[in-house]
Amino acid sequence: MLTEDQRNRLCVVLVRARNPNNIGAVARAMHGFGFADLRLVNEYSVGLERARSAVDASAILAGAREFANVADAVADCNLVVGTTAVGERKQQHPLYTPAEGGQTMLSTLQSARVALLFGSEKTGLSNEALSHCHWLMTIPMHQTPGLRHASMNLGQAAAVCLYELIRQTGLPRSAQAQPGAGAEDLERLTGLLVEMLAATGYALRRPAGAEPTEVRRMVRRLHLTQSDARRWIGILRQLLWKIGQSLNE
Repeated sequence: MLTEDQRNRLCVVLVRARNPNNIGAVARAMHGFGFADLRLVNEYSVGLERARSAVDASAILAGAREFANVADAVADCNLVVGTTAVGERKQQHPLYTPAEGGQTMLSTLQSARVALLFGSEKTGLSNEALSHCHWLMTIPMHQTPGLRHASMNLGQAAAVCLYELIRQTGLPRSAQAQPGAGAEDLERLTGLLVEMLAATGYALRRPAGAEPTEVRRMVRRLHLTQSDARRWIGILRQLLWKIGQSLNE
Protein backbone atom coordinates (compact mmCIF):
# COMPACT_ATOMS: atom_id res chain seq x y z
CA MET A 1 0.00 0.00 0.00
CA LEU A 2 1.04 3.59 -0.48
CA THR A 3 2.35 5.31 2.61
CA GLU A 4 0.53 8.33 4.02
CA ASP A 5 3.30 10.62 2.73
CA GLN A 6 2.96 9.19 -0.77
CA ARG A 7 -0.82 9.65 -0.72
CA ASN A 8 -0.38 13.22 0.45
CA ARG A 9 1.92 13.92 -2.51
CA LEU A 10 -0.86 13.29 -5.03
CA CYS A 11 -3.32 16.07 -5.80
CA VAL A 12 -6.37 15.74 -8.02
CA VAL A 13 -7.02 18.90 -10.03
CA LEU A 14 -10.44 19.49 -11.62
CA VAL A 15 -10.28 22.14 -14.34
CA ARG A 16 -13.59 23.88 -15.07
CA ALA A 17 -15.70 21.07 -13.59
CA ARG A 18 -19.14 22.65 -13.17
CA ASN A 19 -21.47 19.99 -11.78
CA PRO A 20 -21.27 19.83 -7.96
CA ASN A 21 -22.42 16.20 -7.99
CA ASN A 22 -19.61 15.24 -10.37
CA ILE A 23 -17.11 17.00 -8.11
CA GLY A 24 -18.66 15.15 -5.17
CA ALA A 25 -18.23 11.83 -7.01
CA VAL A 26 -14.53 12.59 -7.51
CA ALA A 27 -14.19 13.42 -3.81
CA ARG A 28 -15.90 10.13 -2.95
CA ALA A 29 -13.47 8.20 -5.17
CA MET A 30 -10.53 10.00 -3.56
CA HIS A 31 -11.82 9.15 -0.10
CA GLY A 32 -12.26 5.51 -1.07
CA PHE A 33 -8.65 5.19 -2.20
CA GLY A 34 -7.14 7.27 0.60
CA PHE A 35 -6.37 10.57 -1.16
CA ALA A 36 -7.40 13.99 0.15
CA ASP A 37 -5.80 16.84 -1.83
CA LEU A 38 -8.52 18.17 -4.15
CA ARG A 39 -7.91 21.35 -6.16
CA LEU A 40 -10.41 23.23 -8.32
CA VAL A 41 -9.63 25.58 -11.21
CA ASN A 42 -12.63 27.70 -12.19
CA GLU A 43 -13.49 31.22 -13.27
CA TYR A 44 -16.13 31.25 -10.55
CA SER A 45 -16.84 29.44 -7.30
CA VAL A 46 -18.85 26.20 -7.52
CA GLY A 47 -21.54 25.50 -4.91
CA LEU A 48 -19.91 22.48 -3.31
CA GLU A 49 -22.57 22.37 -0.61
CA ARG A 50 -24.85 20.87 -3.29
CA ALA A 51 -22.49 17.93 -3.92
CA ARG A 52 -24.78 15.22 -2.51
CA SER A 53 -22.77 12.47 -4.19
CA ALA A 54 -19.80 13.03 -1.86
CA VAL A 55 -20.81 10.29 0.58
CA ASP A 56 -18.31 10.22 3.51
CA ALA A 57 -16.10 12.71 1.63
CA SER A 58 -17.31 15.99 3.14
CA ALA A 59 -13.88 16.63 4.68
CA ILE A 60 -12.26 16.45 1.24
CA LEU A 61 -14.75 18.96 -0.17
CA ALA A 62 -14.31 21.23 2.84
CA GLY A 63 -10.55 21.20 2.33
CA ALA A 64 -10.66 21.66 -1.45
CA ARG A 65 -8.62 24.63 -2.64
CA GLU A 66 -9.68 26.89 -5.49
CA PHE A 67 -7.27 28.44 -8.01
CA ALA A 68 -7.66 30.97 -10.81
CA ASN A 69 -5.52 29.00 -13.29
CA VAL A 70 -3.75 25.70 -13.84
CA ALA A 71 -0.28 27.16 -13.37
CA ASP A 72 -1.06 28.17 -9.78
CA ALA A 73 -2.83 24.87 -9.04
CA VAL A 74 0.18 22.72 -10.02
CA ALA A 75 2.99 25.11 -9.01
CA ASP A 76 4.28 22.79 -6.25
CA CYS A 77 4.20 19.62 -8.39
CA ASN A 78 7.10 17.88 -10.17
CA LEU A 79 4.94 15.74 -12.45
CA VAL A 80 1.69 16.91 -14.07
CA VAL A 81 -0.44 14.23 -15.74
CA GLY A 82 -3.49 15.08 -17.82
CA THR A 83 -6.41 12.86 -18.74
CA THR A 84 -8.21 12.74 -22.07
CA ALA A 85 -10.86 10.77 -23.95
CA VAL A 86 -8.70 11.35 -27.06
CA GLY A 87 -11.47 11.71 -29.66
CA GLU A 88 -10.58 13.79 -32.71
CA ARG A 89 -8.10 16.02 -30.91
CA LYS A 90 -4.56 16.10 -32.30
CA GLN A 91 -2.20 14.47 -29.82
CA GLN A 92 0.85 16.51 -28.80
CA HIS A 93 1.83 14.49 -25.71
CA PRO A 94 2.86 10.92 -24.99
CA LEU A 95 -0.31 8.92 -24.26
CA TYR A 96 -0.59 6.02 -21.80
CA THR A 97 -3.27 3.87 -20.24
CA PRO A 98 -3.80 4.27 -16.46
CA ALA A 99 -2.03 0.93 -15.93
CA GLU A 100 1.03 2.19 -17.82
CA GLY A 101 1.00 5.69 -16.37
CA GLY A 102 0.43 4.47 -12.83
CA GLN A 103 3.94 3.02 -12.64
CA THR A 104 5.60 6.35 -13.45
CA MET A 105 3.28 8.23 -11.10
CA LEU A 106 4.02 5.81 -8.29
CA SER A 107 7.76 6.09 -8.86
CA THR A 108 7.56 9.90 -8.68
CA LEU A 109 5.39 9.81 -5.54
CA GLN A 110 8.27 8.18 -3.66
CA SER A 111 9.84 11.63 -3.24
CA ALA A 112 7.94 14.28 -5.22
CA ARG A 113 4.45 15.68 -5.77
CA VAL A 114 2.20 14.61 -8.66
CA ALA A 115 -0.85 16.42 -10.07
CA LEU A 116 -3.57 14.44 -11.86
CA LEU A 117 -5.72 16.72 -14.02
CA PHE A 118 -9.30 16.17 -15.20
CA GLY A 119 -11.14 18.57 -17.50
CA SER A 120 -14.73 19.73 -17.70
CA GLU A 121 -17.55 17.27 -18.26
CA LYS A 122 -18.30 18.63 -21.75
CA THR A 123 -14.99 19.65 -23.30
CA GLY A 124 -12.24 17.99 -21.28
CA LEU A 125 -8.94 19.79 -20.79
CA SER A 126 -8.28 22.80 -23.01
CA ASN A 127 -5.10 23.10 -25.08
CA GLU A 128 -3.81 25.67 -22.60
CA ALA A 129 -4.41 23.32 -19.67
CA LEU A 130 -2.84 20.41 -21.58
CA SER A 131 0.31 22.46 -22.17
CA HIS A 132 1.05 22.22 -18.43
CA CYS A 133 1.11 18.40 -18.61
CA HIS A 134 4.17 16.20 -19.06
CA TRP A 135 2.07 13.40 -20.58
CA LEU A 136 -1.52 12.15 -20.78
CA MET A 137 -3.53 9.13 -19.70
CA THR A 138 -6.61 7.75 -21.43
CA ILE A 139 -8.98 4.99 -20.39
CA PRO A 140 -9.48 2.55 -23.32
CA MET A 141 -13.16 2.50 -24.29
CA HIS A 142 -15.18 0.43 -26.74
CA GLN A 143 -16.01 2.51 -29.82
CA THR A 144 -19.33 2.04 -31.61
CA PRO A 145 -19.16 3.03 -35.30
CA GLY A 146 -21.20 6.11 -36.11
CA LEU A 147 -21.49 7.31 -32.51
CA ARG A 148 -19.54 10.00 -30.64
CA HIS A 149 -16.26 9.01 -29.01
CA ALA A 150 -17.00 7.10 -25.81
CA SER A 151 -15.96 8.64 -22.51
CA MET A 152 -16.56 8.14 -18.80
CA ASN A 153 -18.34 10.25 -16.23
CA LEU A 154 -15.88 12.45 -14.32
CA GLY A 155 -16.27 10.53 -11.07
CA GLN A 156 -15.89 7.17 -12.84
CA ALA A 157 -12.74 8.31 -14.65
CA ALA A 158 -11.18 9.51 -11.41
CA ALA A 159 -12.00 6.22 -9.70
CA VAL A 160 -10.40 4.15 -12.50
CA CYS A 161 -7.20 6.26 -12.53
CA LEU A 162 -6.84 6.23 -8.73
CA TYR A 163 -7.50 2.48 -8.58
CA GLU A 164 -4.78 1.79 -11.15
CA LEU A 165 -2.37 3.90 -9.11
CA ILE A 166 -3.16 1.95 -5.93
CA ARG A 167 -2.96 -1.34 -7.85
CA GLN A 168 0.66 -0.59 -8.84
CA THR A 169 1.80 -1.15 -5.25
CA GLY A 170 1.43 -4.87 -5.79
CA LEU A 171 3.53 -4.93 -8.96
CA PRO A 172 7.34 -4.91 -9.37
CA ARG A 173 8.67 -1.43 -10.09
CA SER A 174 11.69 -0.16 -11.94
CA ALA A 175 14.29 1.94 -10.17
CA GLN A 176 12.98 5.15 -8.64
CA ALA A 177 13.04 8.00 -11.12
CA GLN A 178 14.85 11.22 -10.31
CA PRO A 179 12.19 13.93 -9.78
CA GLY A 180 12.21 16.55 -12.48
CA ALA A 181 11.97 20.31 -12.11
CA GLY A 182 8.91 21.62 -10.32
CA ALA A 183 6.03 23.14 -12.26
CA GLU A 184 6.64 26.57 -10.73
CA ASP A 185 10.21 26.68 -12.06
CA LEU A 186 9.12 25.32 -15.45
CA GLU A 187 6.47 28.01 -15.72
CA ARG A 188 9.04 30.67 -14.78
CA LEU A 189 11.39 29.28 -17.44
CA THR A 190 8.54 29.27 -20.00
CA GLY A 191 7.80 32.93 -19.28
CA LEU A 192 11.44 33.91 -19.69
CA LEU A 193 11.72 32.02 -22.98
CA VAL A 194 8.59 33.72 -24.33
CA GLU A 195 10.06 37.06 -23.28
CA MET A 196 13.36 36.20 -24.97
CA LEU A 197 11.62 35.22 -28.21
CA ALA A 198 9.85 38.57 -28.24
CA ALA A 199 13.00 40.54 -27.37
CA THR A 200 15.06 38.94 -30.15
CA GLY A 201 12.36 39.30 -32.82
CA TYR A 202 11.83 35.55 -33.18
CA ALA A 203 8.17 35.90 -32.21
CA LEU A 204 7.57 38.27 -35.12
CA ARG A 205 9.10 35.91 -37.69
CA ARG A 206 7.66 32.67 -36.28
CA PRO A 207 4.63 33.62 -34.14
CA ALA A 208 3.20 30.07 -34.02
CA GLY A 209 6.39 28.68 -32.50
CA ALA A 210 6.51 31.47 -29.92
CA GLU A 211 3.01 30.87 -28.52
CA PRO A 212 3.21 30.30 -24.73
CA THR A 213 1.42 26.94 -25.00
CA GLU A 214 3.93 25.70 -27.59
CA VAL A 215 6.92 26.96 -25.58
CA ARG A 216 5.49 25.36 -22.43
CA ARG A 217 5.21 21.97 -24.16
CA MET A 218 8.77 22.29 -25.46
CA VAL A 219 10.10 23.05 -21.98
CA ARG A 220 8.43 19.95 -20.56
CA ARG A 221 9.86 17.75 -23.32
CA LEU A 222 13.35 18.71 -22.13
CA HIS A 223 12.84 16.74 -18.86
CA LEU A 224 15.04 19.16 -16.92
CA THR A 225 16.21 18.50 -13.38
CA GLN A 226 15.53 21.14 -10.73
CA SER A 227 19.11 22.40 -10.79
CA ASP A 228 19.24 22.60 -14.60
CA ALA A 229 15.92 24.47 -14.77
CA ARG A 230 17.14 27.05 -12.27
CA ARG A 231 20.43 27.36 -14.13
CA TRP A 232 18.55 28.12 -17.37
CA ILE A 233 16.38 30.63 -15.52
CA GLY A 234 19.53 32.45 -14.42
CA ILE A 235 21.01 32.35 -17.93
CA LEU A 236 17.86 33.74 -19.54
CA ARG A 237 17.53 36.49 -16.95
CA GLN A 238 21.13 37.54 -17.61
CA LEU A 239 20.58 37.51 -21.39
CA LEU A 240 17.42 39.59 -21.10
CA TRP A 241 19.24 42.06 -18.86
CA LYS A 242 22.06 42.38 -21.41
CA ILE A 243 19.54 42.89 -24.24
CA GLY A 244 17.84 45.59 -22.21
CA GLN A 245 21.17 47.27 -21.48
CA SER A 246 22.13 47.32 -25.16
CA LEU A 247 18.79 48.83 -26.16
CA ASN A 248 19.23 51.64 -23.64
CA GLU A 249 22.72 52.60 -24.82
